[in-house]
Amino acid sequence: MIKQLFNRALLTMADRYDYDVTYMQDILHADFMAFLKYMGFQCMSTHRGTLSPECLYAARLRAILREDCGPCAQLMVNMALEEGVDPDVVCALVDNSFGTLSDEPALVARFTELVLDRDPEADTLREDIVSLWGSKGLTAIAFSISASRVYPALKYTLGYGKACYNIEINNVSLKPG
Repeated sequence: MIKQLFNRALLTMADRYDYDVTYMQDILHADFMAFLKYMGFQCMSTHRGTLSPECLYAARLRAILREDCGPCAQLMVNMALEEGVDPDVVCALVDNSFGTLSDEPALVARFTELVLDRDPEADTLREDIVSLWGSKGLTAIAFSISASRVYPALKYTLGYGKACYNIEINNVSLKPG
């Protein structure tokens, strides 16, 4: 009974975002305890702290694009748009044109790239982030970067990884930059 409820929730997500949830269904049916742990991970991945949606998705999109430029990235774009992030901001984040962003999302996007590159310059930007949002904001960014990388790794490990393709943003097709 409980598996059916979870499966129904997964199908609702699939319809809402036009997203293939087969890998989650397979986890649900193969190992219910593993699925519950996966669902528990959702708490970390959805943590937003006090960040604006633009800043939150600056971290999430740049991190997921490093790992996947397919369905997971498209899902993240769809979620950003659903949360009211301006399509122009989403486009700038996807095609790596941070110069068109306002200061705060640009800072988070640059910081995310430096963190993913393990560039020591991230230390300087980290100070700026803590000055703006405190440790809570830094933690939200850390969770966003870390969690966004888990989903593609999980899908590729389970055999559900997809080749890169263009990302659709309000009927505009962009190749991730």
